Order: sequence, then C-alpha cells, then structure tokens
Amino acid sequence: MILAAGYGTRLWPLTEDRTKPALPFLGRPLCGYVAEYLARHGCRDVLVNLHHQPESVRESLGDGSRFGVHLEYIMEPEILGTSGAVINARDFFDDEPFLVINGKIITDIDLSTAIDAHKNSDAIATLILQTNPKRQRFSEVLTANGLVTGFGGMPKPVDASATAPLMFTGIQVFSPRIFQYITPGVFSHSVTDVFPRAWAAGETINAHVAEGTWFELSTIERYLAISLALSPNDDARRGEGCVIDKDAGVTNSILWDNVVVGAGAVVEHCVIGDGVIVPAGTVWRGNAVVRSDLVRGKEVPEKALPGAYDGANFVTPFRQ
Repeated sequence: MILAAGYGTRLWPLTEDRTKPALPFLGRPLCGYVAEYLARHGCRDVLVNLHHQPESVRESLGDGSRFGVHLEYIMEPEILGTSGAVINARDFFDDEPFLVINGKIITDIDLSTAIDAHKNSDAIATLILQTNPKRQRFSEVLTANGLVTGFGGMPKPVDASATAPLMFTGIQVFSPRIFQYITPGVFSHSVTDVFPRAWAAGETINAHVAEGTWFELSTIERYLAISLALSPNDDARRGEGCVIDKDAGVTNSILWDNVVVGAGAVVEHCVIGDGVIVPAGTVWRGNAVVRSDLVRGKEVPEKALPGAYDGANFVTPFRQ
C-alpha cells in the first residue's frame, strides 16, 4: 500500500492542483517512482489511498501497468492517519503480510530482505530503519535485541563520536494481526495509537536496520535538491513543451511542462510549475513559481511558505 492521501502543505503552491505523490520526478510522477521500486521487489498488487486532489494521482498513474504493477485505489473521505488508512483498506488485503510505504520516498533499500525477515518471525510488524548520523529532524526509534521498544523525540546535537540514532524510513511490513489494534473510522497513527496497544498485548515489532540511500521529499528545498542530485542530465529537469530563449540562463532548476523562459531571464535554484511564462529580464533565485490563476483566491495552508503575486505568476521564495 502506498500512502498518498496527504495534502503536501509544505510543498505548496506546487501541490495546489495535485497531491504530493503526483509531483513530477525524473520524468514520472513521484508515486510512479515508488511503484517501480515496489515492483523490483516483487510487490505487484498495489493499493493507493487518495484524498487531496485524487484525480491527479489517478491520471498520472493509471492502472499502474507502465510502472510494472497493478494499481487499485481507495478514497479516504476524511484523513485517517497512517493506521486509519490501513484499516480503511482492510478488505483489499489477504490474510498474509503486507507492506505499507509512504508515497514521498526515494530509496534503494533492499525491501526483499526486510520482507523475508518479517515472514521468518512472529512479529506483528517490521519497521525498516536507518541510522541518522547527521541527526536530521526525524524522531528517534528506540531498539533492543533487534526489536523496537519505543520512540523518542528529535535527535539532539552531540559529540560526533556518539552512536548515531535510528530513524524510521516510512516503510513497514505488517502481519494481519495488526488490524486487532486499530479502531476503524478513527484517526490514528501507528506510533502513537496502535503500537502501544500491541506492546501492551505482548506483541513484538522487529527493528530492521537497512543500508542504502533514502530521501523523503516533504519540502520544496528537498524536492529540488534530490531531483537535481538524481537527474542524469538537464533534459530530465525539463518537462514537455518547454521553450527557453537562447539568451536566458536556467541553472540548477526543475521546469515542469510548457514553461517559457524569456530573453535575458535568469532562473537559478527554482521549481517552475506548468505553463509559467518567465518574462524577459526576470531574475528568480530560490523560488517556487506557479501561475497566479492557479492559486488566486485560494486559502494558503498553515505550513506553507509565504509567497506573493508577480503579474501572471505567484512566487514563493524557499531558500535564502
């Protein structure tokens, strides 16, 4: 199951007309990248939960065949949290282990090994973890003897010689017994609501610490940085129908479809949305830009960065 129901508020205004997993990423929707990853590890039947801008996901993914999977969709009329989403989809799962992954993740972690480890245990869940040597702002996962024992706060800066904390990657394998600890139709998260109940009943949760690269694209800055880092060439950074004047400069930027960049314009470290016309002589550095008509009159999400109208465009600075 790919979790794709979130609003993506920290990526606004890029998520005004699409949900986060439908954002373009290396020539495909982000959720399509996740689907291909699952297919490489034998996960062919995939469910996607929908809420915000659901058609943007349906249109970009279709039946999943071009990504090597068979996709089905389930609507979530009300956001139910990670566990609420899983119990809402109970009828789609057989009585065998199943995997849940966040739809905003880019990784090459070996899923097959984690799935096998779960199947060879009696744990109710297996959480795929990684070390967090840079102590980024991801909650610490507490472990002992190969099992998850609890969850801490954000890592504190300490001496570099200290043991790096563990963090949760947003990928987990569940046994069907997990449904016993989730209340249907109620907002709930695994970490705060479900796992404590399971522990109280004597259940165990495996801690599978994995190697490999892992990124999550929850902010505009991360979306741009990771897209640039993984783009094989400039062509992968430009969508279809883009026109860039020969006297314009476009560097370290992602252009979606049908972007027009005028003469003498400078675009650096930017994400430019569909159909944006960059006027001649414009200088944009560190901005996310969408058409004004896309967001005019819309409510700005609470966690979104502030932006301003600039003629036919809406410009949101995201880096100093």
